[in-house]
Amino acid sequence: MYFWPVNCQVLKLLILSQYFPPETGAPQNRLFQLAKKLHSLGVEITVLTAMPNYPEMKIFDGYRGKCFHYEILNGLPVYRCWIYTGSSNSIVPRLLNYFSFVFTSFLTGLFRMGRFDFILCESPPLFLGISAYLISLFKGSKLIFNVSDLWPESAEKLGLVTNRTLLTLATKLEEFLYRKSILITGQTQGIVNNISGRFPSKSVIWLKNGIDPVEFGKTKIKMDWRSAAGFKEQDFLFIYAGIMGYAQGLEVILHAANILRNHRDIHFILVGDGPLLNSLEELKRTLNLDNVHFYRNRPKREVLPMIESADAAIVPLKRLELFKGAIPSKIYETLAMGKPILLGVEGEAKELFIEEGKSGWAFVPEDSNDLSEIIKYLSKNREEMKIAGERGSDLVSKKFNLDTIIGDFLKKLKSLNGN
Repeated sequence: MYFWPVNCQVLKLLILSQYFPPETGAPQNRLFQLAKKLHSLGVEITVLTAMPNYPEMKIFDGYRGKCFHYEILNGLPVYRCWIYTGSSNSIVPRLLNYFSFVFTSFLTGLFRMGRFDFILCESPPLFLGISAYLISLFKGSKLIFNVSDLWPESAEKLGLVTNRTLLTLATKLEEFLYRKSILITGQTQGIVNNISGRFPSKSVIWLKNGIDPVEFGKTKIKMDWRSAAGFKEQDFLFIYAGIMGYAQGLEVILHAANILRNHRDIHFILVGDGPLLNSLEELKRTLNLDNVHFYRNRPKREVLPMIESADAAIVPLKRLELFKGAIPSKIYETLAMGKPILLGVEGEAKELFIEEGKSGWAFVPEDSNDLSEIIKYLSKNREEMKIAGERGSDLVSKKFNLDTIIGDFLKKLKSLNGN
């Protein structure tokens, strides 16, 4: 076993993630923001990631057919390596997807890259922690495990993994990685509390999502998407923009649209891609809904004008005990743009943004009748939506400022590195 000495003057951090831009999505955006902010604060950032393929599960043009690719993205060195992709949602192809990148990322990290003070590994997928741990062992780096979703617990509760042997092995791996990490970061206070309760001796902190004050200051998006898309000024637009997956329970939006089908001025905009997109489009056809409009996945710069043109955003999750500690990241950007939210999430998110922040309305998760009643009320009380949106904008600018969040995180890194 060989260990390399580490330069103590410049903090060096490797971000290891299966997901990164040009892919779009919550982890991609969050990690890119983290990398850029830390880089601007003098940290030497390197990214090790997969060939971009998510959520279509097809390698993007320009990367197809490559085993390895190096590029500079916004001043950040990014190493990309091969990953198996396939459209099947069954367990074997999913495991091939995960473990192919575990293997190629380990080889790339070991033989193509230098040394680092810290390796920050994004989970899920949990299995990527194997590569992160091995690289940290060979390079003499400190491991930071960044948990954006409790796995395998969430996979079990959603019914994505039912094999008891696999779940047991995954749980043992999860616990091993927590024990080997010098720091564990959680995306919500619920995740932090869960891990701290099980591992009271570990250092676990809340690395919150946040809003970049430069990107979301007082500047408004200057594109009138509403009229360009053929909607009228008086139309009442509700938007969902994000992954169309198993956790979101997006059927609630279509069933609410069915209830409200005779309200001709109310429309639902669904933007994104994911494993359930086809079944949601089929449900729209079955219900014969002309007030639901699907838009395939597109870059963030195109989605922001859509949010700006909407009256409110719908943020749903399935009604599971697991999600009471979840805070969907799309909340932050929506509120930063002064748009209220209709939140179908119980627990921490409801307490922060509805009960305390009063920046929207809560509906019972997966309850289309409750959602439709709120929308009917708001259609007659639009001024209340404007007030709620303003409250939300103030809330995220004060409590979820990315400069403050990442500045505090950097102080933590320096203390762990003896600086």
